[in-house]
Amino acid sequence: MTTVQDLKTPATNTWCPGCGNFGILVALQQAIVEMGWEQHEVLIVAGIGCSGHICNYVNTYVFEGLHGRPVPVAIGAKLANPNLHVIVMAGDGDTYGEGLNHFINGIRGNHDVTMIVHNNGLYALTTGQSSPASDKGFKSPSTPAGLIEPALNPLALALTQNGSFVARTAAFDMKQQKEVFMQAFKHKGFSFVEVMQHCVTFNHVKSLAFLREHVKPITGHDVKNRAAALQLALSHELYTGVFLDDERRKSYSEEIGSLVVAGPTSEPIQISDLMDSMK
Repeated sequence: MTTVQDLKTPATNTWCPGCGNFGILVALQQAIVEMGWEQHEVLIVAGIGCSGHICNYVNTYVFEGLHGRPVPVAIGAKLANPNLHVIVMAGDGDTYGEGLNHFINGIRGNHDVTMIVHNNGLYALTTGQSSPASDKGFKSPSTPAGLIEPALNPLALALTQNGSFVARTAAFDMKQQKEVFMQAFKHKGFSFVEVMQHCVTFNHVKSLAFLREHVKPITGHDVKNRAAALQLALSHELYTGVFLDDERRKSYSEEIGSLVVAGPTSEPIQISDLMDSMK
């Protein structure tokens, strides 16, 4: 049985002291343990950014790829080995900027992976430039006079694109995070979880104190009601919890199962033979 200690690594942590990523890391490790998963059964795929460094601190299979590109890597891994539990860890710039098309297509395909987006409202690793998740008027090195565009609403986007699992939580609330992560892991289909994360170094607007004051857990909500979920997502309130969890739409893996004649194999193959067959 895997323990939290098993999931730790000897790597020196380089996140800023007080970073919201620490809460995400703890909740992730606890969720994996409580799911009863073994280390070799889990693959974490990350893009570039502070969020991507989590690959150094979780002792499972990991893959850190290009900025904005973790979703297609994760989908490919899941299609190649359906038995893997595939988790995407990406930032708001990573996902809603460079990777927005992949994010939408992951939802559109309803691929059976979990995507956890660390949203601190900026590009932290490159010293705090505004991101698509930054609020209108946000001042940063790239927008010194204030950001012109309004912030993207990723939850509303996911819901309108027929997403089957949509949730939001906050990095400081590790108990809620763990519970939401586990619910996302159990969902068959593309499960999207946004984590509102404080950045102690560059975002002094949406600080830890701000998030503690403004996040509001969802109560009395039917998680199969998409219209009600969208109304919550469009609200000015910063609701947290599960907005939608609806498996009435089949996952990509379930759909493709009826189409593929010869599925993935665990038998070893010769790469040279495979390449020759493509000539």
